[in-house]
Amino acid sequence: MDFKKDPRFEGIKPFEKKVWLSSPTVHGDEQHWVDEAIRTNWISTVGENIDAIEQQVAGYIGCKYAVAVSCGTAALHLATKLAGERLYGQAKPNAGTLAGRKVFAADMTFDASINPIAYEDGEAVFIDTERDTWNMDPQALEKAFEIYPDVKLIVVAHLYGTPGRMAQIKRIADAHGALIVEDAAESLGAKYRLNGEWVETGTLGQYNVISFNGNKVITGSSGGMFLTDSRADAEKVRKWSTQSREAAPWYQHEEIGYNYRMSNIVAGIVRGQLPYLDAHIDQKRRIWERYEKGLADLPVRMNPWDRQDSMPNFWLSCCIIDEDAMAPTVRGEQDYLWQTEPGKSSPHEILEAISAFNAEGRPIWKPMHMQPIYRTNPFVTAEGNGRGRTNAYIKGVGVDVGADIFRRGLCLPSDNKMTEEQQAQIIEIIHRCFM
Repeated sequence: MDFKKDPRFEGIKPFEKKVWLSSPTVHGDEQHWVDEAIRTNWISTVGENIDAIEQQVAGYIGCKYAVAVSCGTAALHLATKLAGERLYGQAKPNAGTLAGRKVFAADMTFDASINPIAYEDGEAVFIDTERDTWNMDPQALEKAFEIYPDVKLIVVAHLYGTPGRMAQIKRIADAHGALIVEDAAESLGAKYRLNGEWVETGTLGQYNVISFNGNKVITGSSGGMFLTDSRADAEKVRKWSTQSREAAPWYQHEEIGYNYRMSNIVAGIVRGQLPYLDAHIDQKRRIWERYEKGLADLPVRMNPWDRQDSMPNFWLSCCIIDEDAMAPTVRGEQDYLWQTEPGKSSPHEILEAISAFNAEGRPIWKPMHMQPIYRTNPFVTAEGNGRGRTNAYIKGVGVDVGADIFRRGLCLPSDNKMTEEQQAQIIEIIHRCFM
């Protein structure tokens, strides 16, 4: 469809420069620390920048130790491996620490949250999403423990920078003697009120992870961190991330290791970004608030958050279309079809419309239980087993909140360099999709 010729969009001109979903925002300080690393020849996986950001991030987050690694996925892998070793002991070199074990995992997330379970030979059991935060549903988690009482590890994620209901999840985990790996990759700087005190995400599990990927609220172009209050855990992750070298004058290895350490160059970019973290979060918050106000007269709702016990970092602004305002749309594995209908719209119509005028949006994360690679994994909803609920003779197919949010939701342009005028035009384009 040629949106530029559609009468609904008459008078709207494409942006001269693309408005991105969420691109890096640099300030110049980054160059100083990168140049310093090059000038001093510390460009490998040791150096002052790495030491500095580990101390600074630990201080900001409120934990004792931070270990800088090559990416958030690497941090998640080592966190998951460490949890498995604590629960089940050291694995053989040709096996993962979760071999033969089930792990409860967030369903609506990027697959980097989940794949480390498979790296360690475990099986993810996906826990459905709640509508109030778009994160792991505590009710579904309780139901999962009824079905699989022997599970001892939970992997949670804070979707789009919005904290999940961690007080409830932690109570459930403690009641069943389970550990928590907290994927805070998207939520650096988000806060959660736990036991009456505001704490940072990245401190809410036994093993915690953040990311500095290129599209995150601050970035190193890549990079991530493992966060902990345990010196022993920090030292273990540091060892594993540097190929598990032993203290010998030659290369000696008693454990499997990985080339996961962050470079001092990447750390220099992060070091230059850290002073701007709170400013970036404030910019993201104002973007979310302008969308909320500008779309208030449409049959859509913004991605929700617990306004009493959480403060997101508003990494991405998202919306979900009301069911009775959904125009016909279908999806295959790699393609989709939609059609226009007066007064209604669909995620892909909106995404194609804003793309036609040179702005970037994106579909909501496709739930893990719907991914081809994980279709045989268990999936648990607040009602119980979420698989095999269809029936030719009984109306209704059961609850699947994540699938519904995926069907009706979309991520809006959320770049903190987007001007108010550009955002106003995007809001206008969305309005015209419902004409």
